[in-house]
Amino acid sequence: MKTFLFLFLYNSFVYGLILSASWKDAHLLPLQTEKIKVLDIKELVFPQESRFYGISDLAYKNEKLYALSDKGVLFLLSLKIQNEKISSLQLKQTYLLKNKKNKILKKNKTDAEGLCFKGDNLLISFERKHRIDLYNTKGQKLQKIKLHPYLQNKKHFLRKNKGLESVIYSKKYGILTTPELEKEGSSLHTLFSQKKLYRFFAKGSVTALEFINENTLLVLTREFHYVTRKRVTQLYSLYLDKCKDEKCRSEELASFKSEDGFNIDNFEGLTKVSKNRYLMISDDNGSFLQKTLIVLFEVIP
Repeated sequence: MKTFLFLFLYNSFVYGLILSASWKDAHLLPLQTEKIKVLDIKELVFPQESRFYGISDLAYKNEKLYALSDKGVLFLLSLKIQNEKISSLQLKQTYLLKNKKNKILKKNKTDAEGLCFKGDNLLISFERKHRIDLYNTKGQKLQKIKLHPYLQNKKHFLRKNKGLESVIYSKKYGILTTPELEKEGSSLHTLFSQKKLYRFFAKGSVTALEFINENTLLVLTREFHYVTRKRVTQLYSLYLDKCKDEKCRSEELASFKSEDGFNIDNFEGLTKVSKNRYLMISDDNGSFLQKTLIVLFEVIP
């Protein structure tokens, strides 16, 4: 009863509240590589009561930006971009993810990682309980998605927390996902549709996917060295129409390394906001030692 009352009061409070992010300007230098141009980067700071932390992915459509927390929370935000800068970001609604019976997900099922639109609804991929489900934009589950047969066996995942960090959809290729990492130290990854697979090379763990055009994916990867504490964030293009023997061409677009002075954190989320323009966001893991950074950048054709 106490839990129900808390959730009722919490939802009543947040649903009626519009919170604006305060931020600090941050820097990601150099601002341009041959293929990537960083336009803006902000360190987001929302009030603690917003629960806006642990952000694992983004999805944008019709001027609405959704953010997903790995604690099983979906956020609706309003975003304004002016003069190639993020001019405002407001939290409009907060939804706790619920199952088909409209009950809040149990703790062991809330590790939500990947987010994208499929029509007017949202696909969400999960770790630990490896799965992809279809949700409405208010966070209620509509349908369980059938995975490629290989992904239906949990033994094929390296570890519980190396699961389905990313998901993306197109009418041509259907639902696409990939385990974060297949083998320690390996740069070979496998992208799965529901029936096919595509293999490609990219350094690090895959944390997000987005389409650049009909046949080309933008792939976000990360590397973290526990001893040196060094971080590496990389962006790749993956050409799904340039494959031979299931191996597809990939190309590194940018590599940002903390040891070179880049202001980077644990980047996990990616979404397209306009032609050649994207947002990337970091997961602060709910730690005061980390930051929620949001980056607006351009992929140069």
